[in-house]
Order: sequence, then structure tokens, then C-alpha cells
Amino acid sequence: MAQIVEKKAKFMIMPAPPGTCPECAVKHEPYMPHNRDSLMYQYVFYGKNGRWPTWADAMSHCPDEIKEEWTRALAERGIEV
Repeated sequence: MAQIVEKKAKFMIMPAPPGTCPECAVKHEPYMPHNRDSLMYQYVFYGKNGRWPTWADAMSHCPDEIKEEWTRALAERGIEV
């Protein structure tokens, strides 16, 4: 029987480019959601929380009306928040 060995690797993420969100490296207004699919956002979030982000996480800082609008738009695309 083969033995599976799990190793953890360390790596660094480069800072977000100037003019982009420092959390997700995408240019968006501060009241808009982070890009949940951005690798920068995924790894920054994972580093802080020990789990991968959801769309609810990406818009947790948004005003309620923005959350409602994005939740509705994502649902239209078959994505449940």
C-alpha cells in the first residue's frame, strides 16, 4: 500500500497593484464586494480564517442594499449565497 505524505509549503503573495483593492487585487469601490474568485483574495482570506471564502464573505463589508443586489444577481446565475 502506498503511503501518502502531506507537506505544507510556504509562499508569499505579492502586494496588490497600485490602485486596486489590497484584499482582492481588483479595482472596485470600497462599498462593493471583493472578487471571491481572485487568487489573491482566496489566499489572503484563507491565511486569516483557515478556510476558503464564500460570496457572503466577499460582500460581508458591503451595505445591505449592495448585498441584496449581488445576492440576486448571483442567484440569477445559479450561485447560491
